[in-house]
Amino acid sequence: MQRSTRLVRVLGDAAKKLEKARGLGTVGDLLEFLPRRYIDANTSGRLSEFTVGETAVLVATVVSAQTRSMRNRRGRMLEAVIQDADGTTARLVFFRAYGHDSRLLPGVRALFRGKLDAYRGGWQLSHPDYTLVDGEDDTVYEGGLVPLYLNIPGVTDMQLTQSMRLVLDQLDDADDPVPPDVRDRRDLVDQPTAYRLLHLPRSMAEVGRGKRRLRYDEALVVQTALAQSRHRYDAEEAVPRRPLAGGLLAAFDERLPFELTPGQQRVSEEIAEDMARSRPMHRLLQGEVGSGKTIVALRAMLAAVDAGAQAALLAPTEVLAQQHERSIRAMLGDLAEAGMLGGAEHATGVALLTGSMPRGQRERVLLDIATGPVGIVIGTHALIQDQVMFADLGLVVVDEQHRFGVEQRDVLRSKALRPPHVLVMTATPIPRTVAMTVFGDMDTSSLTELPRGRQPIASHVVPASRPAWLERAWTRLAEEVGHGHQAYVVCPRIGDADDGARESDVEVETDAEEYADEEPAETPRELHGVYETLQRLREEPALRGLRVEMLHGRMTPEDKDAVMRAFGAGEVDVLVSTTVIEVGVDVPNATAMVVLDADRFGISQLHQLRGRVGRGSAGGLCLLVTESDNPDTVARLEAVAGTTDGFALADLDLELRREGDVLGASQSGRRSGLRLLRLTHAKDIELIEQAREDAGALVTEDPDLLRHPALAELVRSRLDDEQAAFLERG
Repeated sequence: MQRSTRLVRVLGDAAKKLEKARGLGTVGDLLEFLPRRYIDANTSGRLSEFTVGETAVLVATVVSAQTRSMRNRRGRMLEAVIQDADGTTARLVFFRAYGHDSRLLPGVRALFRGKLDAYRGGWQLSHPDYTLVDGEDDTVYEGGLVPLYLNIPGVTDMQLTQSMRLVLDQLDDADDPVPPDVRDRRDLVDQPTAYRLLHLPRSMAEVGRGKRRLRYDEALVVQTALAQSRHRYDAEEAVPRRPLAGGLLAAFDERLPFELTPGQQRVSEEIAEDMARSRPMHRLLQGEVGSGKTIVALRAMLAAVDAGAQAALLAPTEVLAQQHERSIRAMLGDLAEAGMLGGAEHATGVALLTGSMPRGQRERVLLDIATGPVGIVIGTHALIQDQVMFADLGLVVVDEQHRFGVEQRDVLRSKALRPPHVLVMTATPIPRTVAMTVFGDMDTSSLTELPRGRQPIASHVVPASRPAWLERAWTRLAEEVGHGHQAYVVCPRIGDADDGARESDVEVETDAEEYADEEPAETPRELHGVYETLQRLREEPALRGLRVEMLHGRMTPEDKDAVMRAFGAGEVDVLVSTTVIEVGVDVPNATAMVVLDADRFGISQLHQLRGRVGRGSAGGLCLLVTESDNPDTVARLEAVAGTTDGFALADLDLELRREGDVLGASQSGRRSGLRLLRLTHAKDIELIEQAREDAGALVTEDPDLLRHPALAELVRSRLDDEQAAFLERG
């Protein structure tokens, strides 16, 4: 019998309940319906573990049982009393005694499951499901371990276990997806044995062995898909892009007013080596906030231009694209003025392309991109439109890669005559285990040190419940402005506007859902909005006379650009914003930030926001304001305030939120793409490393897994189209 066999062929009509309630249509579906937990029939069972209204699951002994006629209806009812391991008793009621009166006899032990109610100062279970663990049903549970599953109406745990036994006794063991030599090397049981150990265990040690095998399967699926992806990239042929001696890159390096950090030098060398090869570079550059990723990427783009090609920088927002264009032009100076009066000898053209451009300006930029005068193109999603054509696209740089879908990056890659080199960047540090699990098909470079002269950022948690502390926060902002600096105030939503904007309008999703269970549901509170905060700060005594403006995603591109230019030029003292300033915004004179409702943001997001200050030589200050008094929430914010090490915070974020859906765009810990594998557990990390090594060897010998059809089928069945595409991060 195969995993694909329909359950109805094995279990008959009983399979209909399983499919209706839980979607269990095949043998494989049933085997993957794993127990939630296990209880020991010899020791478990205490009523004190449950509260009224909960579904109680416990092993207890029948103390007494009697049947009697009912007053207002025909038939007889059964009343029984059960006793748990502590001696606590509960009343059982069955309004139809038939069948129960011959099974629930004094002295019998059974596994009971039912809603717990209060009755005359004691406990009561009405019509509970039950399975005898002594007597006629005792052969179901070997060794006394009772698997407990998610509830299926009309199906008891014993019936599920009996169905599992029937299926396992007929399961074909010839199509194990893990080859025998790999199983032997990694000390893994075969797959049928793993399912038997999980559904019919005799000890928790057996459960552990079964889970270890299935965890390895999960790791192997992801690592095999990544290995196949990498093999496809390596098989492509790219044009080597080497900079010219004495060319544009050399001219830029000569003008640098500072020395690159050792990390920037090392990563630049790694990128240069990749781009000099005839296979496409496929590299992830992750860097601390403010670590200087942009200049590393710019040097790579200049190398591509030196080699006669073009480079495209894809940014997720117009604000960020405009910021990149301004900063790149500023760094290049006359090296960005090819064909213009005063342009340098080795200059190139730099162009910005966004969706909000006037038609005439857009058409001129498109023509320059297609005919070649422009060597560096910076843009948003507008870069991937059909009408955008490149003369010779040699390098694609994707900033904040997690903001883009795979299709968007593939469309941009397809605009090259030959497969281009690809560099994707993220300012969100990625824990090593996540990098192995999601970015395993990419070479990874990391920047962890800050540029010389950069001062540290001091961070503090400000409880809004202490008005004096909050007043002091506004005073500190005023002091920073008084010293000639500028400040941000970040809000989680846009809020009300005079033009009738809806109160619920939110600029971007925060990570509030990740930690929503930390906030009591019965005390919802309104989050701070940009419009309300702007008005309040303009009236705040400590900030009186300061120039306070706002920035959010609902503003027109022209208005957003105007505000950012004014802020960059020092014409705005305090900028009230949503998280639109989270990445890429670089205003060295901004030294202070207040984050309102800081508990509604995730750890990594707070770290990104904080990185907008302290980018100059004056240091920075970040105040995290919260109205929550939940100890866990405050502790999380204190952890952010306690370190500026983004990699340490990323590990903490992973630990608190669990993995999230690491195989999809959503990274919320409530929907994990990994059922058993835990990226925070040392033993599971070891399994991932082993699976990565094994998958690499298997794919090297057999790229299409023709000799391993069961593994190919497992990869196909476990990774849906969206998840498989997510792993195609090129």
